Amino acid sequence: MTAAIRAEVRKILTTRLWWALMLAMVASVALLAGALALAVALGGQSAGDELSIPPDQLALTVYSAGVTLGYVFPVAFGAIVVTQEFRHRTIQTAVLAEPRRTRVAIAKLIATVPFALAYGVASSAAALAAGAPALALAGDGAMLDDPATWRTLGLGTVAMAAWMLVGVGFGTLVTNQVAVVVGLIVWTQIVEPLVRIGLGYWETAAPVARFLPGAAGEAVAGASFYSASGLSDLLPVWAGLAVLLAYGLVAAAIGWRTSFRRDLT
Repeated sequence: MTAAIRAEVRKILTTRLWWALMLAMVASVALLAGALALAVALGGQSAGDELSIPPDQLALTVYSAGVTLGYVFPVAFGAIVVTQEFRHRTIQTAVLAEPRRTRVAIAKLIATVPFALAYGVASSAAALAAGAPALALAGDGAMLDDPATWRTLGLGTVAMAAWMLVGVGFGTLVTNQVAVVVGLIVWTQIVEPLVRIGLGYWETAAPVARFLPGAAGEAVAGASFYSASGLSDLLPVWAGLAVLLAYGLVAAAIGWRTSFRRDLT
């Protein structure tokens, strides 16, 4: 098993994709966090006033920017880790070297863990580096002396790491790389935000929004733009993590029973 994990790590490290996507994520999260904070700092009427977000909640919203929108990068990378084998037809070589496909799948999952943590740390660091100076400029302060700030940053790291593992699950389910990556982008950036906003105005169905994958990820961090602005409630941290990982586990289980066990030609 150790040899299989080592082989999977080498496969990831031999391409530029892992760090290229990380750099794109860092730039995206920094831009989002900085823009939100600067809108408050430099706007004629602060976004915080418009949305009735208290200063402490505004800080948590800025520092959780990666979990709110930047999670598309780790989830896409997790899917690519699996699907690139099928796209480049190297899966045949992988199962010839290790015929037990269960071990191959588990090795891929374990091999992504250090990269998942790296993405999580990079996301939180980007939000902090871009958001803290702008929040300080706004006059309300960066809230770096508040334990809740560091809790959000730490749990945000966990949430981003969990998203990469979810991506591995969806990559196992949908082995077509283009289909799964496009599907994840469309869902995370367009479909789910619209669904959550719509459900936020429908009182009866509003609680359902808490169980959507994006909302579950935000629940792990304990803060988000949606919750701070009153558009969506969040689950407890433990429940959010359980729901988020459940999406990945269910997708992986279905994929294992279907596409991953299919005959290779």
